[in-house]
Amino acid sequence: MVLADEESPVFMPPAWQVPASMWVDEELTLEAFRTGKGVGWGEHDQRLQCGVAAFYRNGYRSSLVPEWLPALEGVVDQLEAGIAVADIGCGHGHSTVLMAKAFPHSRFYGFDVHAPSIRESIKNATTAGVGDHVAFDVAKAVDYPDKQYGLICFFDCLHDLGDPLAAAQHAAKVLAPGGTVMLVEPFAEDRVEQNLTSVGQLYYAASTTICCAHAISEGGKQVLGAQAGEARLAEVFRKAGFTHFRRAAQTPFNLILEARR
Repeated sequence: MVLADEESPVFMPPAWQVPASMWVDEELTLEAFRTGKGVGWGEHDQRLQCGVAAFYRNGYRSSLVPEWLPALEGVVDQLEAGIAVADIGCGHGHSTVLMAKAFPHSRFYGFDVHAPSIRESIKNATTAGVGDHVAFDVAKAVDYPDKQYGLICFFDCLHDLGDPLAAAQHAAKVLAPGGTVMLVEPFAEDRVEQNLTSVGQLYYAASTTICCAHAISEGGKQVLGAQAGEARLAEVFRKAGFTHFRRAAQTPFNLILEARR
């Protein structure tokens, strides 16, 4: 399952592109520590974007449609009836395509600041045969167009943003009445000492060189990092005007959180 089954949720070889990119980007990382300027997602070696997309794809494939979406109150019924869905920080579009294949009556919009990833998203949607109800565009988490979305998704990306509060505030603005935000974040408890597990230490290492570096490159008003924890994330959404926030599901790698206004 780890080394040979490419459909397995724990298939690891694609993830090895991530540390490869970290070695290639060593000088960028050192310069970021020297200057405090950060490193933008698009400044990294392309193996980072490809590795992250491939690593998360299989986990999303095994859990997103059968487990995570049903854990959200009433969302599957809305998706089956037909709503607008925004996938923020969509990367190569694997999460967007998975939902689009499962719910052909809904319309899906993927947004990312990284133009090469958007191009890959379009290819993946075309290959999957869902191009008729999926669209991708380059946009920030604070300025994508208002289509009164019934569901807004942040897959493993909110903690990378320079201003997660502004992103949550924009989500509140463009969310349809009765709509839901699904926040998928790396699994973390609320205190550092609770996260000193194998997974937690891996995430802290990646967070230092990738996640926090990108957030700083965007101005870094609130650098959450990959081990933010549920309480800190809940506070971001409370400040953005959301009155409902709960943990809907979890895996060893992810927290799946539900927010409503």
